[in-house]
Amino acid sequence: MLYLVWYNTFLWVIILTRFGPSGNPESFYNAGYKSSVDMPKWLSNMGLSAYEYQCNRGVRIGKELAERIGKEALKYDIFLSIHAPYYINLASPEKEKRKKSINYIIETLKAAKWMGAKRIVVHTGSYSKVDKKWALDTVKKELSHVIKEADASGYSDITICPEILGKNNQLGSLEEILDLCSIDERLIPTVDFAHLHARGQGSLNSPAEFEKVWYILENSLGRERVKNIHCHFSRVEFTKGGEKKHWTLKDTEFGPEFSHLAEIILKKNIEPVIICESREMMAEDALEMKKIYQKLKGGV
Repeated sequence: MLYLVWYNTFLWVIILTRFGPSGNPESFYNAGYKSSVDMPKWLSNMGLSAYEYQCNRGVRIGKELAERIGKEALKYDIFLSIHAPYYINLASPEKEKRKKSINYIIETLKAAKWMGAKRIVVHTGSYSKVDKKWALDTVKKELSHVIKEADASGYSDITICPEILGKNNQLGSLEEILDLCSIDERLIPTVDFAHLHARGQGSLNSPAEFEKVWYILENSLGRERVKNIHCHFSRVEFTKGGEKKHWTLKDTEFGPEFSHLAEIILKKNIEPVIICESREMMAEDALEMKKIYQKLKGGV
């Protein structure tokens, strides 16, 4: 169920805590399904209520298919988001590549509008070839252009969610993403806890360490803005350079632990959207995370 409230001059959607996968897992196709149109019903039957459609290799979805997915999502109460292409780089030293990256974001917003998705997840760029300060300042400038173009195109009701990234040469630390979100109060972060864990060389090992992240988020953006924040979660393998590979909940040699995050969600009385990125098991692990959350909450 969705609840609508006004925050300052913007309409915010109160979502209640939701769980779902990033993309379509192998089990979906093994069950005989072929089209993402079937995902909302399939997820609902599992007991899940969120779905992040993947445009990570390009926005190739047409209007008809997007609208069909959106109708099914509405029918089965599935909260939709879309992941924009991975190769977006608003910090490129080449102006033409930055311009193309803006277009990729706008294309993702268009697909989201067709689908009825309320959020898009964006990788903002890399500073592997440029100075860090220049990269951050450039991304803030280009992101402002994105917002203006999105508003002019009628996409102002879709939230852009810059993602915390897992590799040290990517523009995507917690502090950097919060700085980006400071340019417009409609922006909210995608807090990828696997990426935070990898970037911090295994920094999330207790509820207290997750709570510290939430303190930083609330202190920077305010409680109302982060209450329904967008999250990614999985276990992760990392090297000195950061993220290496996502793993499943059963791969217990890798962190972080979802139960630690669940404790803080309940303690803080927040209601995020939690998208699972477990390797090939994203729907099954999303359901397992929901069960962990409900058990701690005292539900069934």
